[in-house]
Amino acid sequence: MTLDLADAAELAELLQFLRDWFTSGHDDLNASLTEFVGDTGYDLRELRGDLDRFAFLLGGNDGESLFQLDPS
Repeated sequence: MTLDLADAAELAELLQFLRDWFTSGHDDLNASLTEFVGDTGYDLRELRGDLDRFAFLLGGNDGESLFQLDPS
């Protein structure tokens, strides 16, 4: 499957928007994600990392956040 460049850019922007929203300090988001997933093994830190990797693969960022230590 191929993805049009404009569509890939828009999808990457959406992923970055979601990632930024998840890091904006909503304390109840992690609890909500845990309840939704049904396990404590997948948290917002991991979800942010997954969103960063996907956005990077779409060309939406330079991957810098993938190679930095996450302080949280």
